[in-house]
Amino acid sequence: MKATLNPKTALSDCIVADPEILGGEPVFRGTRVPVASLFEHLECDCSLDEFLENFPTVNRAAAVAVLMGAQALTLEKARR
Repeated sequence: MKATLNPKTALSDCIVADPEILGGEPVFRGTRVPVASLFEHLECDCSLDEFLENFPTVNRAAAVAVLMGAQALTLEKARR
């Protein structure tokens, strides 16, 4: 079952930074998968689908929300 994509998904619904999980490194909520691993995979020319296959505990909606959040922050910074 695929998660539905909701462009209004809050990053706080997708990411958690808890000192008890990987020393506080931001991870996808409900997993131990670092958010940085998504960007590292994309930097290595892996597709989003490949990332999701490698980390089945991360759902597509969360990964897309993180990417949309990064896009929004980048564009906001560029406009300053």
